Amino acid sequence: MTAPNRATLWGETLVEELIAAGVTGVCLAPGSRSTPLTAAFAAHDGIETFSHLDERSAAFFALGRSRRLGEPTALVCTSGTAAANFHPAVIEAHQSRVPLVVLTADRPPELQDSGANQTIDQEQLYGDSVRWYRTLPEPKPEGRALRSLRVAADRAVERATGTPPGPVHLNVPVAKPLEPTETPGDVPDGLNERAPLGVEGRAGPFVRTTRGRPTLAQDAVESLADTLAGADRGLLVTGPTNRPTPSRETLSALAEATGFPVLADPLSGHRFGHDSPGTLVCGGYDSYLDAADAWPAPDVVVRFGASPTSKILRHYLRDRADRQFVIDPAGGWREAEFTATDLVTADPTWLADRLASRVADRLTERADSPVDADWRERFRRAERVHWEHVGDAVGTEHFEGAVLSTVASEAPDPATVVVSNSMPVRDLDRFARPRSADLTVLGNRGASGIDGVTSTALGAGSATDDPLVLVIGDLAFYHDMNGLLAVERCGVDATIVLLNNDGGGIFHMLSIEEFDPPFTEYFKTPHGIDFEPVGDLYGLEYAIVEDLADFEAAYSDSIESDGTQIIEIRFDADASHRTRERLHERVCSAVR
Repeated sequence: MTAPNRATLWGETLVEELIAAGVTGVCLAPGSRSTPLTAAFAAHDGIETFSHLDERSAAFFALGRSRRLGEPTALVCTSGTAAANFHPAVIEAHQSRVPLVVLTADRPPELQDSGANQTIDQEQLYGDSVRWYRTLPEPKPEGRALRSLRVAADRAVERATGTPPGPVHLNVPVAKPLEPTETPGDVPDGLNERAPLGVEGRAGPFVRTTRGRPTLAQDAVESLADTLAGADRGLLVTGPTNRPTPSRETLSALAEATGFPVLADPLSGHRFGHDSPGTLVCGGYDSYLDAADAWPAPDVVVRFGASPTSKILRHYLRDRADRQFVIDPAGGWREAEFTATDLVTADPTWLADRLASRVADRLTERADSPVDADWRERFRRAERVHWEHVGDAVGTEHFEGAVLSTVASEAPDPATVVVSNSMPVRDLDRFARPRSADLTVLGNRGASGIDGVTSTALGAGSATDDPLVLVIGDLAFYHDMNGLLAVERCGVDATIVLLNNDGGGIFHMLSIEEFDPPFTEYFKTPHGIDFEPVGDLYGLEYAIVEDLADFEAAYSDSIESDGTQIIEIRFDADASHRTRERLHERVCSAVR
């Protein structure tokens, strides 16, 4: 490797090592101080580059790509507030365990605390929201410094993809010249020969990481298997994850061995994609568990993933589960009701596989099965009742849940579906019926914000050839309209379903709804924005549909068409919420 100056050498070495360590994509925001990094990424054939004008949108795009792939995407920006605009996505990546490699260019140390332009304190800018942080030394054309730089790059990728995965931050101070301008004597002649390891690196990453997986001692596995095999009534609960955890095959094996119903969050990877008749996948629990007070309590619950979206399910587990095992490979505490009895630090797929075989062996040896057949049948009947009532409502009522039901039932197989926070994800939880189609359903449930949702979806879409569907509310759409620029710049096609209820419909779920003022002006915050001109602004097809029948036709046409279409359907938030309440009561009455 030869370079015209030390800043170029530094940038090329860092970029080369990140790619060798496994980084396959980078989001680049324009700026001067980041020139050595941007130029190096742009010139390298081994990485996919995405150019973004807006740093916040860039960061969420990278988040979506990493979430969909399960591998780190790099982020590059200049110094100053550009780096601060990455922070919301970094927080989400931290909370939801998404790998990112964040590279913030910085002014050299002598300009700190001097009033120099575009110079802020970037030391530990993201606090404890990163798995690892380091400010790199200033560029030095020396063997040891270059080797240190390569090791830092490899360590960053290793920490980003470890257990748990998450964002890492490398702050990169660099002095001018920033462009690949020939600077005589800046890089010594013969550096390649004197420092070949630092300059050329090794075949593959400079430092290879061998990573194990968290497992349990055999006696701990046997004890847990005894507990499950001895339970009359058990549940398997799968919360939000970035990919099915445990794998679909091992979860099915465990469900069939135990006979336990699976309560599958729509973001868990298990609501969809199961086709085994022996696995009872339940999706209507957000209604009927409110009527389960007369049911016998579960003896044991095994929960995987993050805390479930459903408040009703969380409270059911709080009040009814005497023994609840939370399985987490990082040993993290993700149970905000604080009633779980056991935290098990183990790889979920590894553990589910071993438990399935051991429970099956134990039950085979017994003359009488301890599994309560009535228990499983309760959930099967409740599911049937719930989906019958949902089907009736979808066919007759104009409310947002009907759109989410249609999106899930009519999404192509396979597809990537990204759903916004507030009401869309809750409606998906209650109204998306389990099906065997291979749907990858994603949402930003780590910090549950409504910022960056469009960019997250387009980032996810950039990582796959699957059709992409985004379901988003009007406030979240407004928050990230900048992100729509990535449709053309990054070549992503999508079906965007815009649910417009003119404000924060979720606040109708809160008691503050009864106090107006201040409810309408300060909580629901109606905006009255006409979004249709957004189509012309970004060169996208835009349609406003009046009812569900028109929506179904437009949705089907969009799925089958090239390009990106925005389908807007308008609702009265209060009327939708009243419909949800009536349907909930009908389901609960029928189940009781």
